[in-house]
Amino acid sequence: MDFRQLRYFLAVSEELSFSRAAKRCFISQSAVSHQVTRLEQELGAPLFERSTRVVRLTPAGSRLIPIAQQVLSLETKAYSVVREPRNRIRITANMSFAAQSLDAIARVRESHPDVDIEFVIKSFTERIDAVASGDADIALIRGRADRPGLETVRLGVDDLVIVTSRRHPLSAFSTVELGELAPYQLLLPPRSSQVLLHTVVEDAFREIGRRVSLGPSIASDHAATLEVITNPRAWTVLYASTAAETPRTGLCFMREANNRLRIPVCGVVRTGGADSPALASVMNALRQSMDGGQAGPAED
Repeated sequence: MDFRQLRYFLAVSEELSFSRAAKRCFISQSAVSHQVTRLEQELGAPLFERSTRVVRLTPAGSRLIPIAQQVLSLETKAYSVVREPRNRIRITANMSFAAQSLDAIARVRESHPDVDIEFVIKSFTERIDAVASGDADIALIRGRADRPGLETVRLGVDDLVIVTSRRHPLSAFSTVELGELAPYQLLLPPRSSQVLLHTVVEDAFREIGRRVSLGPSIASDHAATLEVITNPRAWTVLYASTAAETPRTGLCFMREANNRLRIPVCGVVRTGGADSPALASVMNALRQSMDGGQAGPAED
């Protein structure tokens, strides 16, 4: 048994859906199902009753919930009590947040010159673990993170830009509605590596009563813009600043007419951590930086 299995178990118990729990944890549904099954095998009892229509907790699953919550809460406390006190704030993110973070750090240094502020690059999961363990004070992410002992604070919004080939039937327009894109294939990296991006687009189409038409997944060593050039009836999405830095030869960049393709940008901190004056100043500076333009490549 490990902490990850308990986190996934709690997500499924609260959502009563493996697919919704996977979206919430930003991983694939098969990964959640696999880890919960392993937990059931290790405990020797089924935790959920599964059918094609419904997921229900078993009596054993109901009894496990408070224990799992307590264990994960103790994990966070264990990390926090051994952390050495220091006059330091550590921000962890991926490179797509670098410009906003450095701008925020410069602002905060003016009001808190005695605070050492660091910026550390980590993957999505590593960021959340770093905050939970006390190794970082704030993790910048797109979407939300649900874990006992942590809270998610909204800092801004990322807009997605629609990109097509100039030979695409809709390429003459600067804005487009989702319904107009429905007949054309969307090209994205595999869902397993971009759960959030897939979820945002799928949810936006669901709002208008349509389904997105997904084309073949983009390989990790391929560029989305090159893929739409070679597939002129397909489309993809980029974050706004990425689109601004992308050469436009052969490409068309459009906005979604009703602002449905938007992703919240959040800071993850330990529960109550935002009460620290220095950290509150960092978060306010990050909000101001996010207002100045959103960040980078299609990562969480």
